Amino acid sequence: MQRYKNDRARNQLSASPGRHEFVIVLERLKAGFNVPKIFRSAEVFGASEIHLIKIGPFDPAPAVGAFRRVPARFFEDFQQSHDDLSARGYTFFILEPSCKRSVSRHPLPRKSAFVFGHEEFGVNIDRSRYPDLLCLGIPQFGCTDSLNVSVAASIVMYEYVRQVETS
Repeated sequence: MQRYKNDRARNQLSASPGRHEFVIVLERLKAGFNVPKIFRSAEVFGASEIHLIKIGPFDPAPAVGAFRRVPARFFEDFQQSHDDLSARGYTFFILEPSCKRSVSRHPLPRKSAFVFGHEEFGVNIDRSRYPDLLCLGIPQFGCTDSLNVSVAASIVMYEYVRQVETS
């Protein structure tokens, strides 16, 4: 975990926002494989920052240096992240397989915050407290009912960039 500590310290000192204004919010994901992969995709797609809510230390190696480059903000609960992003004018999208509104057909504003939950249990957010969370899904046509969270996050980031770059 020394590498995590070193990279986290570098992140806090030198990471800078990417080219786009979207933010990835990771709520209670398992600290292992998916979190660093999401950092890697976020760096590639030019994310502004990533919010990590109740996520412990992870091996940054699969991020291939992206954990040092994409600004990470750490929170104990969703309310803190929500308050921060709301004050900055962000629109919130929660990504779940059960959502009928397709990410590819919904206009995404420049200041979009995409919320991803735990790989097995989904988000642990009382939706009645956050009526501004819009539910989006990724069209799926097979028998499997969900995508890996790092794959889903990458698809959403790509769709955001596609929409913003062509508008």
